Amino acid sequence: MSIALPNGSQLASSNALAADARSLNALKLAAGDNSPEAARETAKQLESLFMREMIKSMREATMKSGLLDSAQGNLSTDLLDQQLSVSMSGQPGGLTDAITRQLARTMGTQAAEDAEINVPSTLSLGRNAWRSSSAGAWSGSRAGSATQPIDAYAPAPKGRDNFVAHHGNAAARIAQESGIPASFMLGQAGHETGWGKSEIKNADGSNAHNLFGIKAGKGWTGKVAEVTTTEYINGTPRKVTAKFRAYDSYEESFRDYARLITSNPRYEKAMEKTGSALAYATELQKAGYATDPEYASKLSRAIQSAVQSAARAQA
Repeated sequence: MSIALPNGSQLASSNALAADARSLNALKLAAGDNSPEAARETAKQLESLFMREMIKSMREATMKSGLLDSAQGNLSTDLLDQQLSVSMSGQPGGLTDAITRQLARTMGTQAAEDAEINVPSTLSLGRNAWRSSSAGAWSGSRAGSATQPIDAYAPAPKGRDNFVAHHGNAAARIAQESGIPASFMLGQAGHETGWGKSEIKNADGSNAHNLFGIKAGKGWTGKVAEVTTTEYINGTPRKVTAKFRAYDSYEESFRDYARLITSNPRYEKAMEKTGSALAYATELQKAGYATDPEYASKLSRAIQSAVQSAARAQA
């Protein structure tokens, strides 16, 4: 199928990504006409690329058997992911519509500068949130949700999907700064807190905003929350009283976690394994992040769950 442009040329309603040279050249040619058709096709290509990266992240967070690992298998998987990303893009009410509106404003064909970008089936973002592209990939929300920005100081909603959506923006920002994938941090925060059901509290009952169970050691000079927790001593779970770090916001918790992992030599090997959720979790366990002997397998499953929650929010 092709789209007729005002200058008489044809723009394919693409079944290929813009990574393909011919598709990219066609988009470049069409862009010179400032036509709505070209804007929409460009938006569809951007959504395809986004979907492809999301599918890639989901695969990386999934445990592999190793039976199909080969150059041929990797190539076929990549081609399949490309085709899936193309078929999933351009749906009514999806990212393509939102990107098209933004491109239309840039080209001067739409003047509603202060209008909200309302995308009922995938993302609900205000104009300012949309421009913060680093957080866009984790801004997913259910259909019909409000377009108000998430308050980093507000209590997190309970439940895995709500937890991931609530903390996604902060995780995305810290991921850009630290190099730790957002899905890894969201999965670990979800695992440590039971997806928001058992967060660390201060003595007065207020939230300590500690999403990662980081303890307050001798070098910690900030606020402290003292709580009863479960530690594994010689493989046996026991209840002990411990001091944990307390923060003023959830984003501060994400940032302190990233600072710990990236600056402490104990976690150097974990930072070398950010391409695999299981390998990253295994290195954290080896470095002594947690005393639970099953911590690595539990954490890798939580990371996979976080990726799946984000994917459902985009669907």
